[in-house]
Amino acid sequence: MTHTGKEPVAVVGVGQTKHVAARHDVSIAGLVREAAVRALADAELSWADIDAVVIGKAPDFFEGVMMPELYLADALGAVGKPMLRVHTAGSVGGSTALVASHLVAARVHRTVLTLAFEKQSESNAMWGLSLPVPFQQPLLAGAGGFFAPHVRAYMRRTGAPDAVGSLVAYKDRRNALKNPYAHLHEHDITLEKVRASPMLWDPIRYSETCPSSDGACAMILTDRAGAARSRKPPAWVHGGAMRSEPTLFAGKDFVSPQAGKDCAADVYRQAGITDPRREIDAVEMYVPFSWYEPMWLENLGFAQEGEGWKLTEAGVTELDGDLPVNPSGGVLSTNPIGASGMIRFAEAALQVRGQAGEHQVPGARRAMGHAYGGGAQFFAMWLVGAEPPTT
Repeated sequence: MTHTGKEPVAVVGVGQTKHVAARHDVSIAGLVREAAVRALADAELSWADIDAVVIGKAPDFFEGVMMPELYLADALGAVGKPMLRVHTAGSVGGSTALVASHLVAARVHRTVLTLAFEKQSESNAMWGLSLPVPFQQPLLAGAGGFFAPHVRAYMRRTGAPDAVGSLVAYKDRRNALKNPYAHLHEHDITLEKVRASPMLWDPIRYSETCPSSDGACAMILTDRAGAARSRKPPAWVHGGAMRSEPTLFAGKDFVSPQAGKDCAADVYRQAGITDPRREIDAVEMYVPFSWYEPMWLENLGFAQEGEGWKLTEAGVTELDGDLPVNPSGGVLSTNPIGASGMIRFAEAALQVRGQAGEHQVPGARRAMGHAYGGGAQFFAMWLVGAEPPTT
């Protein structure tokens, strides 16, 4: 039979570990297998049903194990099967899922296991990201130190009040209480506690930052025939894209990078979205520091320039708002760096499958997953829906 066009791609299985500060009970192989087994169980499939594995993680120096995918084939049922490693810094979880989806869309493979992970307890990412002079100015520590001036620039550009960041953190930590896989479960969280937490990188407070987590996330992607065999509702990929730009170049806008705008525009074009604010029911957005919610709301076209913080302040992005952002608790509550982007993609899939549990957005039919990495330079996004794509 001659096929024309892309094969529709469906998410039929999702699996996560319980994300925590340290998983001393398992090796990296044990960690990734745990997520993969759960994804297979959700899809009601076995290892024999998987044609290929696509794996991703953040820089190898985060654990000090170079090219760990070389020894993970056995744990992931990939002996004798194609296995591909993806790396795009913090956005890698998203780009890994997209590479897997392309293999199905291109009919290279019918059913693919995609997985991303990080075991941050085996290293120290903050100091790993703090390069020595002369490779970096001696003014910052970790990613927070790098991004804090960009947050301050956003505040100056838009006139956003200081309190907006704490509103995001308070929302996401409360959402995390409804997600059994989330790392941080702060049952006594209050807005006052967030605002009273120590300042780490002005204007970012301790409670407005992501944790350091051990965890893995896996998904099973399949074609139309595979989705038809599934007894659970699939999530259909309506659009997906990656974009990148240099860390530094003349005219770079650190507050709203062009690569992010271009990536979102491509996804919306593929999915037939003309008004994302009205046509998308939930967003799982990569927000490692609370101020990035209003910043990305503008970058992704959900708000006009300078207006993102007003959506946050008005409660629009709350779980019961009309554009829920990070119902799962987001990166602010769970951050196994390599997996953080894939968790965003997987949680978007869970929403349109109606399987997000207590943090389910009622009636969600279209959801967006978003990831970014590096110096706000790598972007990966997808939009999934409850119905098959129309083209």
